[in-house]
Amino acid sequence: MPQHPQPTPHPELPHPKMLRLRLPHPSLPLRRPTTRATDMARTRRQANDMTIMQHLAELRTRLVMSLLAIAVGAIALLIAYEPVLNFLVSPYRDLCDSQARLNCDGSLYALGPIDGFSARMRIAAWGGVVIALPVVLWNIWRFIVPALTKREKRYSYFFVASSVVLFAVGALLAYWTLDRALEFLIGWSGADVTQNYQISKYVNLVVLMMLSFGVGFLSPVLLVFLQLVEVVTPRTLITQWRYAIVIIFIVAAVITPSGDPITLMALGVPLTVLYLVAVGIGALLLWRRHKTAA
Repeated sequence: MPQHPQPTPHPELPHPKMLRLRLPHPSLPLRRPTTRATDMARTRRQANDMTIMQHLAELRTRLVMSLLAIAVGAIALLIAYEPVLNFLVSPYRDLCDSQARLNCDGSLYALGPIDGFSARMRIAAWGGVVIALPVVLWNIWRFIVPALTKREKRYSYFFVASSVVLFAVGALLAYWTLDRALEFLIGWSGADVTQNYQISKYVNLVVLMMLSFGVGFLSPVLLVFLQLVEVVTPRTLITQWRYAIVIIFIVAAVITPSGDPITLMALGVPLTVLYLVAVGIGALLLWRRHKTAA
């Protein structure tokens, strides 16, 4: 029986077996390459899938968790009130012991029945906020995370961690400069003036001073965020550095409760340095983003 010759495939056409290998399996979905644009579009679709009531329910859950964390921190400080008060009074007491010319003995006085109670409540309330700050920031992050892309989620970890660290550094800096600020203020009272401080006013001064420093130290995080969302550019922040320094010292003078130049410099100088660091970090992150996109 004669054998028919096998057909020779055209040299410019692929072999049929190669065609079968290149075709995807029918059961496997086709995957498109993921880009920043498709990632952002998919994230927006997932965020838009939630109804208004679901957003409100999520917001309520985050608020309740944050308030519970603040309440737990406040209760803890109510229980540990004595060591916390000794910690806050320690700079004033050490100053009086080392400077006899200041006419103070390091004691605090209650001039009314509710002075001690108000001081305890103020320490518990503001201290609870400070203790619960990581939980509050975490809940804020969990609320906005559905609208973030994968790249922005990585940035959010940096923002939360740096916010906690910077707030703690600012509060500790305020505590470290407290004795110098008190020495300056007492020195202006006069040599014949005896220093008798009301406990509620002293606690209010120390707490507000630590909070103002902590909040002020959060400004670099805000600057980096504004650069990443392209509200401002690093070039603008660099060219306007003179105006920025003036604004920094004006804000430092407004938010510091004591108003003395030592506290003003202790807050203004670090904020100026942090301003320049924030501009550098923002410029670096934007450069990496443009390099990746290219």
